[in-house]
Amino acid sequence: MKRKIEIYDTTLRDGAQSPKISFSLEDKLLLAQKLDDMGVAYIEGGWPVKGMNSMDLEFFKRVKKLKIRNSKIAAFGSTRRAKASVKEDIILNSLIEAGTGVVTIFGKTWTLHAVNVLKVTPEENIVMIGESVAYLKDHKKEVIFDAEHFFDGYKDNPEYALKCVKAAQAAGADCICLCDTNGGTLTRDMDAITKDVFSKIKTKLGIHTHNDSDLAVANAIIAVENGISQVQGTMNGFGERTGNMNLVSIIPALTFKMGYDCLPLKQINKLTESAHYFYEVANMAPLDSQAYVGKNAFTHKAGVHADAMLKDELAYEHIKPETVGNIRQMPVTNQAGISSLLFKSRQWGIKLEKDDPRTREFLSKIKKMEQDGYEFEGADASLNLFLKKSLSRYKPFFELKGLRVIVEEKEGTLFSEATIKIKVKDKLEHTAAEGDGPVNALDNALRKAIIKFYPEVKDMHLVDYKVRVVEGTKGTSAKVRVLIESSDNKDVWTTVGVSENVIEASWMALVDSVEYKLMKSR
Repeated sequence: MKRKIEIYDTTLRDGAQSPKISFSLEDKLLLAQKLDDMGVAYIEGGWPVKGMNSMDLEFFKRVKKLKIRNSKIAAFGSTRRAKASVKEDIILNSLIEAGTGVVTIFGKTWTLHAVNVLKVTPEENIVMIGESVAYLKDHKKEVIFDAEHFFDGYKDNPEYALKCVKAAQAAGADCICLCDTNGGTLTRDMDAITKDVFSKIKTKLGIHTHNDSDLAVANAIIAVENGISQVQGTMNGFGERTGNMNLVSIIPALTFKMGYDCLPLKQINKLTESAHYFYEVANMAPLDSQAYVGKNAFTHKAGVHADAMLKDELAYEHIKPETVGNIRQMPVTNQAGISSLLFKSRQWGIKLEKDDPRTREFLSKIKKMEQDGYEFEGADASLNLFLKKSLSRYKPFFELKGLRVIVEEKEGTLFSEATIKIKVKDKLEHTAAEGDGPVNALDNALRKAIIKFYPEVKDMHLVDYKVRVVEGTKGTSAKVRVLIESSDNKDVWTTVGVSENVIEASWMALVDSVEYKLMKSR
């Protein structure tokens, strides 16, 4: 039977400490529901402390009304304050009043923090840990004790660090989580320390690593190999400084490479979608280079790689992309050849063969377009449309009859308006719309013109917009390449346009983006 590894998610608390993230209450409730759907064992909701964090207090009230079926909700706090009794401590009593079955508290295990930060003696710190855990257990809570700075504390004074966790054990803690709070522990030290702790502590152990040395996932894996059964981390590695241990990386590693049981397989098969959902709610662009779920994780650009992958899928991939809900990609570029083009055509259901004259003709056209400034490496949607149009397998959804963009200054503010004439299904639509800039105005005007014919465009939005000068020697008359990344909360796709006029290049990429969405929906 596979050993069970509990996944403890702290995205809503520790992950929210990332400088670029500011979750609203509604965001946190949406993400809690998503985490429950994924099947994580624990969802840490935040600090429910009266007078300090009203949003988290409200979260714990509201989350009770959600249909949480698979996960336990945990409230987070700290051991009692120095020189205060547990019965009078505002943090411990706020945790009890939050009404969760699980409470996670952190306590200091490094003498440096006990003496210099808390301003207590090492002995008093141990008393604080024991009394806090016991008080919560007296209130029938499942208690997880986060041994903060444990690895730094152990390296400084192993005897004292162990006394701290033994105090939590003696008081009845259900799980003791060893925290590499500063993220500076090397894997060799993680290996030695977790082996020692596992031999001396009988309580269930967890691991909480940070990524300051780029070793958070590796350290957590070593800890699991040494017997630890709970892994704490965040989706996409969100978190303070360089982030927390990335659950998106460790879940498939534990499952497919190590044979542990941590999430339902059907949810791991949707891991890419889940990871992108968290980026979407956090209002962050997905990291293309992210392991397992990134856009480039299974992308093979070099011609040699592409040719080998067509012969054997094991040639350049460590797992099958579909096991985590990702897809294999072979961008058609000036570095790749017929193999990449054949792969893309098969992926899209387009029949092309190596000895088909059209194959070399298409490749020649694509390379000529790239010489003119196009880039299909990151614009698969435009390449898809190009192939289908070239094969006469494509009927345009609308036809442009004219457009105009006005940018003017009014009272110190730039104002943009776009007017377009479009023929849709034999009907002429003439619309105008404002926007934050000329491209946004064009996007709004286009959607306004076609939404009654194609209501699905309301689901899509622009995620990213990039402009690059292709020919740097011609100054302001040089060609520019515009890349537009779009999403409909299910997929992300990129389109490209090239022109000496940035508005025209933007329009070309925008039209491709909308047409790709409409083609995809059908």
